[in-house]
Amino acid sequence: MLKDGIRIVEKKGLCYITNNNNKIKRFKPWLGDSFSFLYDRIMQKSIFPKKFGGDMDKHVKILQEQLKDVRGKHVLELATGSGSAVDFLDNGNRFTGTDISEGLLRQAVKNFRTAGFGDAKFYVTGAEELPFADKSFDVCLCILSLNFFGNAETVFKEIKRIMNPGGIFICSVPVPERNKRESKIRGRLHTEEELKSICLNNDFTYESIAAENGVLLYFRAILQ
Repeated sequence: MLKDGIRIVEKKGLCYITNNNNKIKRFKPWLGDSFSFLYDRIMQKSIFPKKFGGDMDKHVKILQEQLKDVRGKHVLELATGSGSAVDFLDNGNRFTGTDISEGLLRQAVKNFRTAGFGDAKFYVTGAEELPFADKSFDVCLCILSLNFFGNAETVFKEIKRIMNPGGIFICSVPVPERNKRESKIRGRLHTEEELKSICLNNDFTYESIAAENGVLLYFRAILQ
């Protein structure tokens, strides 16, 4: 499952990548780990209603509908956060979560265990250089995080590399043309046309999901 030469150490349910000197590779999350316990509250009370102009319950229902038939698959999530995928993903799937925030991933570990996921692993890593072997996953999720990655094109090349042919990519992301409130949203916002172009350039199909929820675009892409 891991690329050749990748070495990890596991501590308290998290997998850490080590360098040649056996030192753990560290990342700097946008929300400090000491504040990670506030993440869900910030999303519910501030980001969704104020920044996104959307509804979190509707967000979950949209993703539940898109993922209702995903069972018995190997699912990778980029930027897992505190583990919100338990709200819309069947616990019969094999799950691999990634994030640069150790604090958020620790919460995700607890949430996935509580939700009855029997096969779930969590890696402290970024999305632009994934530690996994080629053709390892059937489904990839990227929920409310694509705008935080430095280079979306590089991320899609990695997604293409680690997915099986016919693999499904599901994404929700804020896009500037839906930002009617002109909210200040962190990260780099791509238009839907830009995202579609990135998908097509990396041998994915592109399909917009018919859902209106504030600034958010939902789409699915299939690796050809």
